[in-house]
Amino acid sequence: MNYAVLLAGGTGSRVGGNIPKQFCRAGGHMMITYALIPLISSEHIDRICIVADKKWRADILEDVKEAGIDAAKIAGFADPGETRQLSILCGIKAILGSMDRTVAIDEKGDEDTVFIHDAARPFLTENMIDDCYDALPGHDGVMPALAMKDTMYLSRDGRAVSELLDRNEIYAGQAPELFRMSPYYWANMKLMPDKIKEINGATEPAVMDGLDIVMIQGDERNFKVTTDEDLKRFIRNMNGEINEDI
Repeated sequence: MNYAVLLAGGTGSRVGGNIPKQFCRAGGHMMITYALIPLISSEHIDRICIVADKKWRADILEDVKEAGIDAAKIAGFADPGETRQLSILCGIKAILGSMDRTVAIDEKGDEDTVFIHDAARPFLTENMIDDCYDALPGHDGVMPALAMKDTMYLSRDGRAVSELLDRNEIYAGQAPELFRMSPYYWANMKLMPDKIKEINGATEPAVMDGLDIVMIQGDERNFKVTTDEDLKRFIRNMNGEINEDI
């Protein structure tokens, strides 16, 4: 089975306003709904677990209904964790619990997959989902990445340039990320209970555990809404005020 974990538990502290960014509305719907549409439409995704605070769950389902989307793939919800990576683990545990396999799953024996995405990346496309699944055979995971365009520098004190980095060897990882379920689950569990709190990107536990993660071409249009300017860009796109071919 191919499962998706959609992260919507963030508070949006870097974006102004009282509503977490993933629940802001534009073009008639909440940001999370736009992220859900390609997941629900994709032939690759069988079940979706949404990580979100309980107070938003009814609103999510209502907005999906208003968008005319079949919510049958939404298998349930999970509570957010203390950090993004713990939220991912909460989603995976909810999926495994629904299969009565929890911690007892075989580390090497199953071929279930987990597709991880952020509700704050509303411009996910079905083509990107296809590319992730097409690249997975023979690997433990897939991460879209963008090559660096600018000259890259390292600064050890945040003020002076310490050294020049080779931008041809540096990439910016993006969500979504796709993993074989069992090895990825155990890679995270090995970091419990403290080291996992230091993780910033979903692929980090996999790399730290020596899993084989292949990179594919990312999509600059698939940006994460992090700042107030990002939010304005999202609103302009969804309201049809600008056209970035998204």
